[in-house]
Amino acid sequence: MIKKMIMMGFVCLVSTSLYAQRKPLLNLQPKEDTEVSPIVKEKVDEYARKIDAIIKEEKKAMEAELLTLQAKNLDKVEFDKQKSVLADRFSEKIDQRIEELGFDLDGVIQKQVRYSLLNSDVTSNEELKEKLLKKFRPTKNFTGYISYGIMNLTNSEADNALDKNLGYAGNFEFGLKFNYQFSRTSPWGLISGIGFSWRTLSLDNNMFVAKDANSNIYLANYEKGLSKSKLRTGYIMVPLGIQYNFSKLKNAGMDIQYRDYQKGFKVGANVYGGVRMSTNNIMKGEGISDRDRSNYQVSPFIYGGQFTVSYNDFSIFVKKDFGNFFKNGNFENDKALVFGAALWW
Repeated sequence: MIKKMIMMGFVCLVSTSLYAQRKPLLNLQPKEDTEVSPIVKEKVDEYARKIDAIIKEEKKAMEAELLTLQAKNLDKVEFDKQKSVLADRFSEKIDQRIEELGFDLDGVIQKQVRYSLLNSDVTSNEELKEKLLKKFRPTKNFTGYISYGIMNLTNSEADNALDKNLGYAGNFEFGLKFNYQFSRTSPWGLISGIGFSWRTLSLDNNMFVAKDANSNIYLANYEKGLSKSKLRTGYIMVPLGIQYNFSKLKNAGMDIQYRDYQKGFKVGANVYGGVRMSTNNIMKGEGISDRDRSNYQVSPFIYGGQFTVSYNDFSIFVKKDFGNFFKNGNFENDKALVFGAALWW
């Protein structure tokens, strides 16, 4: 069941990320579907047909006068001179007739700009404002995220055996982040979501986590040598907090302002809680290769706080557990502290 949940979460993350890459933030249609407004295309086509008719009509008239000119049997120099005058006269006449069509280029450009922005033709200011209000709504969405951090176990007491033999420790996490902007122009928003987190403690000095007869854990030495000794625990995580965006207000037109909540410089603070999925005690070395998923007294619930600084899709964060990493007094007072980086948080 746990494996199915993890795979489902990973598929959701990948699908969300790929969808975000394919679709612009404002969910406009693909470019090939929005290049030219149907109204603009119709007006330009109509204008082009009228111009073509004028040119054909004047060209026919010019050819008739050119035949008359040829019948005069002028010498080449005089013929070329009068032919040039004739061409200039008809060119000016064509320009004048095209100008008299009264093609509103500014109006057509405005319609195309509106169409490119809103993905549909609007025929009134009221409809335009309604489309803009719909397009630039407050941000309410889910985005996939992924993060990795370096973990340490803080302890206000004297170092215990785990503190002295702890090697590299890390926290890998991925999931979905929920963004809820309080209003179209608000820099504040609610953040929440769901994630899957794996916390790994690596032990040095050929030490490994062992259990006594009462299931209390302690560190023991493997005399033959260990190439890998890890205690890895997975959690389902739920954050809840707020985010502040420093980006400036933008003008969408029609006196409508908005703030791009997911772009620019942001800071956020949240609390989080987690429920343990499983724990693996992994050992590899001379004469041993073992993975034990039994109880190693890792806390079944975790909770803490996180502070995040972001720019566009990249973030750095620090998170601190408020509860002990282990339960029942095992390696008492060791609490996780994580410094890391994230994408799309």
